[in-house]
Amino acid sequence: MASNTAGLSGKRKREDLATKNSKAKRHATGQPAKAKNFANGKPETKSTKESRDVAPKVGEVPKSATDQPFYVQVVTGSYERTLHGIAATIPRSLLNPSTKDTASGESSDPPEDKVTFSDTFLFAAHASSVRCMAVSPPTEADKRYLATGSTDERINVYTVSTAPPTADANTALPALSGNTVTENPRNRSLGSLIHHDRAISRLDFPAKGKLFSSAEDNTVAISRTRDWTVLSSIKAPIPKIQGRPSGDTAGPGETPAGINDFAIHPSQKLMLSVGRGERCLRLWNLMTGKKAGVLNFERNLLEQVGEGKHSSGEGRRVLWDGEGENYTVAFERGAAVFGIDSKPKAVVKPFPPTKLHQLRMVKLEEQELLAASTEDGRILFYRINEDHSEASEEKLPACPCVAQLGGREAGVSGRIKDFEIISSKDTHSAVAVVITASSDGAIRFWSMSQNNAVAESPSQAGKLIGTLETGSRVTCMAAFVLDGVVGDSGKDNHREVSEGADLEEGSSSSDGED
Repeated sequence: MASNTAGLSGKRKREDLATKNSKAKRHATGQPAKAKNFANGKPETKSTKESRDVAPKVGEVPKSATDQPFYVQVVTGSYERTLHGIAATIPRSLLNPSTKDTASGESSDPPEDKVTFSDTFLFAAHASSVRCMAVSPPTEADKRYLATGSTDERINVYTVSTAPPTADANTALPALSGNTVTENPRNRSLGSLIHHDRAISRLDFPAKGKLFSSAEDNTVAISRTRDWTVLSSIKAPIPKIQGRPSGDTAGPGETPAGINDFAIHPSQKLMLSVGRGERCLRLWNLMTGKKAGVLNFERNLLEQVGEGKHSSGEGRRVLWDGEGENYTVAFERGAAVFGIDSKPKAVVKPFPPTKLHQLRMVKLEEQELLAASTEDGRILFYRINEDHSEASEEKLPACPCVAQLGGREAGVSGRIKDFEIISSKDTHSAVAVVITASSDGAIRFWSMSQNNAVAESPSQAGKLIGTLETGSRVTCMAAFVLDGVVGDSGKDNHREVSEGADLEEGSSSSDGED
C-alpha cells in the first residue's frame, strides 16, 4: 500500500514538472496558452477564437467595418443617352483624418492607398439626353429602384443591387478602359412609364413606395412602386404670356411652361414647386392634391439675389431643410431663404458671382448647412439656420459661406452639374465623402473632415482622393452606399424580379413594397 502511494505521488510530481516546463517554454517563445470554451467544456478552436475576436460589443463598431473598404455606387446620366454605373472602392485609410508631417506639411497617407473603380452596368437608356434621376431608399430585398427621366417624355425604371462588387476573378471581364468590369444580374431594367406628355424635369422618391415626377406639361404625377400605377396627378396652371424671357426655348406662339423643380416637406403633407415663365412659388396640399397658396417674388427680392431686369425671375431649384422649418429657392445666380411663414429671411450669393446648378442639405458637426454647386467648379457651404429676426425685406442679410470644395485653387474650373454627400453615419468615421460630377465627364471624390468643414472663413474643407474620367458629358448623377449582403456564390441575396416586365403595356413588376 505504501509503495502504491509513493508511485502515485512520484507520477504526480513528474506531471507537475512537465506542466511547468511547457508553461515556461510557451512564455519563452511567446505562444499563448490554450483557452477553454467554458460553455461546452471543449478547447477553443481557431474558428471559435476568430469569431470571438470579431464579435463587436454593444454600441461598438465592428472591427471588420473599420478595416474593410468603403463601397459607393455612382450612377451618371449624360448627353450621350447612356446610363453608366460605377462602383468605387475607397480604402478606410483615406476616410480617416490624415496626419501631416510637421516638417514638410505633406500628408502621411500610404501612397499605395487609392480609390479604385469598376464598371457595374452601362445601359442605352433613352432616345435623347438623360435629364434627371432619382434613387429610392433601400427596400427589404437589399436593392434600390433607379428612375431616370429624359426629354423623350419617358421615365425608365431599374433595379440596382446594393451588394459591393466581388473580388472573384471569374466575374471580372476585360475592358478597353482601365477600369475592371463587374457585372451583377440584379442590375436590370423594369420598363418605362409614359404618363407624361413632355420632357421630364424632376424625379424624387420621398419613400420607397412612392415616386414623384414632374415634366414640362405642368403636371406632377405620383406613382406607386408596387404596381407602378399613377395614384394622383397635380396640374399646375399654364402661365400667361409675359414677353420672351432670356434663354427661353419655347416655339413661336407658345408659352414657356413646365415644372422646374419641386420639394416635398419631411412630413410628406406639403409640396413646393417652381415653374417656367412665372415669378412665383406654389404650395400644394398633398393630402387633398389641391393648391394651398401662391408666393409671388417681389422685384426687390429678385434684385438682391442677382436677377437683373432682363432675367426670367423664375425659380430654378427649391429645397426644404431637414427639420422642415425653412426652405430655399435658387435662382440663376443666387438663392433666397424663406421661413415656414413664407417670409424671406436671408439671401445666398456666391462670391465671385457665378451660376448655381444644384442644392443639397448636409448635416456636419451638429449643424445643417446648405451646399451649392457652381459654374466655376466649387461646392459652397452656407449656414442658413441663423437668427435673422431683425432682417428687413428692403435689405436681407447674406448667409455666411463657411467652407468650400474645389475651385481653381484645387485645379477644378469646369461646372459641377450634380453632386452627392455621404455623411459620417454611413462611413463610420469623422469624414464625409463628397462626390461631384462635372460636365466635362470627370467624377471626383473628396474626403471632408467635419472638424474643418465649419470654419469662420471660407477655406478648402477637404482633399481630393480620387478622379474618374468617364468620357461622357454628364448631366445628372446619383450615389449611395453599397452595404448589401453578398452570397456564397458571389451574388447578392435578392428576391427575383419578374422577367420581361413591360410597364408601358400595364404589366407590373413588384416585390410587395407599399
